[in-house]
Amino acid sequence: MRNKVVVITGATSGIGKALAYEYARQGSKVVLGARTFEKLTEIAREIKDRGGEVAISQTDVANEADCKNLIQTAIEMFGRIDILINNAGISMRALLDDVQLHVLKRLMDVNYWGTVYCTKHALPYILKEKGSIVAVSSIGGLIGLPGRTGYSASKFAINGFMESLRTENLPNGLHVLMAFPGFTASNIRNTALLADGSLQGDSPREEEKMMSAEEVAVEIYAAVKRRKNKLVLTRLGKIMVLVNKYFPAWLSRQVYKTMAAEPGAPFK
Repeated sequence: MRNKVVVITGATSGIGKALAYEYARQGSKVVLGARTFEKLTEIAREIKDRGGEVAISQTDVANEADCKNLIQTAIEMFGRIDILINNAGISMRALLDDVQLHVLKRLMDVNYWGTVYCTKHALPYILKEKGSIVAVSSIGGLIGLPGRTGYSASKFAINGFMESLRTENLPNGLHVLMAFPGFTASNIRNTALLADGSLQGDSPREEEKMMSAEEVAVEIYAAVKRRKNKLVLTRLGKIMVLVNKYFPAWLSRQVYKTMAAEPGAPFK
């Protein structure tokens, strides 16, 4: 991966930030997009101080123009794109019966359309390099989670988009990876949207017991290097996917019980 040009969205926190440091550590040239310019600047400074090459572009992936600018920044700075990692995403925590529809739309705009916008504008450059397009999904993109209708829907939509993209580009040497982390220690639960669109704040789960964002980044890096099609992370995540294949009704009941037991759960 040395000297590869890697574009990463949602690069100022959680998995995205960990990916930025991991690829820079491995000698890649990283192009980072996120909404908060100050945090982007801080991360870029740290990468440069460690001898890395980095470019940044303030990016709200729900805005197509921002996504286009991010891709153009990569081309202007480094002349090509080898890897695009669609990582930016938000979550939610509310029953469909209670949630305001603009919350579901925001989930789709960021998670799904953000992936589509960045992929669309980066694709011609990545095809030239026979490179990789990655989407960081979730176990919630393989198994519908209660209280997360908009989140799971957006992640399921990304799966269909990426699988179709992979198949239609089989003759072109494009590598497409879908990564499905399990529960990961990050701020995605802190910034999850409630029924009215406000932020959840405190995480309802024990973050210290989860897989770290840095561990996830190492796994994604290795999967891209090996050009894998699918990466399911955490032992629990792999078990859930396997059980869902044979006993979906039983798993649904267990998922409901587990998530209903979270502090402040919107259902019991």
